Amino acid sequence: MHRRRGPNFTYVSGCVKYMIFVLNFIFWLFGGLLIAVGLYAFIDKWQATGLIKLDTVYDVMLNISLLIALLGGVVFIVSFAGCVGALRENTCLLKFFHCCGLTSDGYMDWSKNEYFNCSSPSVERCGVPFSCCINATDISSGLVNIMCGYGVQNYPVAEASKRVWTSGCIEIVRSWAERNLYTIASVALAVALAQLFVIYLAKTLEGQIELQKARWQT
Repeated sequence: MHRRRGPNFTYVSGCVKYMIFVLNFIFWLFGGLLIAVGLYAFIDKWQATGLIKLDTVYDVMLNISLLIALLGGVVFIVSFAGCVGALRENTCLLKFFHCCGLTSDGYMDWSKNEYFNCSSPSVERCGVPFSCCINATDISSGLVNIMCGYGVQNYPVAEASKRVWTSGCIEIVRSWAERNLYTIASVALAVALAQLFVIYLAKTLEGQIELQKARWQT
């Protein structure tokens, strides 16, 4: 007998999304480290010799320090996109980091959104998503109050901070990284193994999906 699925059942695993964010964050830090190492090596060599030939694509490809920096740039951008995607999808992560928006403007970043800017005809104008609220369930019924962030952009930071998180996620993550620099450096050494693990998970999931599709077709 098959167990009946509830109306709120979802195949999207919160654990998987959280793992994706953590791994992408580690890769993001590792990408930044590669950029720093590559640029440092390039500048150090340039200062030592006074001449670095970069006339053709082959010159760039044969310059190990630049290749490291470019590789780091790719890892940095892709991993950052993964972090942002995970944060936007999983409101628990937003609450964990106590942030709203991305840049140093914090909650005011939402003024650039077509639904939340103050010129929008929507009821959400001058507001922020409920995921930015300090306590989105502070109502007697226990349901999520999706209107808790309405009109917050009209308030100064001191007043808005009583209702929503006002700091940007990038700034919060940067501050956290500075406080845990040595721990992060140690974790970065395990990035290669983590990447192999992710590849293994992806291949396993691919096989499971194919098996499920084959089951549906029979």
